[in-house]
Amino acid sequence: MTIPYDVFTSAFLSKISEYDFLTLPDQERQDVVDGYMLKALNAFVRICKYNITKATEEQGYEEDARILLIDAPENTPDFEFDEIVDIIAEGMVVQWLKPYVYQQENLQNVMSTRDYSLYSPAELLLRVGNAYTKAQKDYRQLVRDYSYNVGDLSSLHL
Repeated sequence: MTIPYDVFTSAFLSKISEYDFLTLPDQERQDVVDGYMLKALNAFVRICKYNITKATEEQGYEEDARILLIDAPENTPDFEFDEIVDIIAEGMVVQWLKPYVYQQENLQNVMSTRDYSLYSPAELLLRVGNAYTKAQKDYRQLVRDYSYNVGDLSSLHL
């Protein structure tokens, strides 16, 4: 089965509010989102029960086709693909949040500010860090749930 990148992009963009994406040219915006997707995909591909690969020209797809190939039987239910899309989109959110956590301006402000008020940069960094930690936790839980649902316990030596 083939799934266009647009499916993952739409799922990701529905989870975030990034108004800066609107100012980017279409190709640049797509490249940024594709980078998030490929990083999220690399973290998930080992666990996924299907073989997921990027479509290549050797397989008959144009370079700009931006399609993922999922090696799954024809009778695979759609909800399994929806679950995979949701997991990868959640991983994309984690990748999107990571630069906000490690933003140099926030770190410099925290290290040089002595008074920590409710609206201080330290508070902002703490909240962004908490959001990143929660996104990672949500992503790991989705991956765990997926692996429990599709895992094969017969290979374990019990």
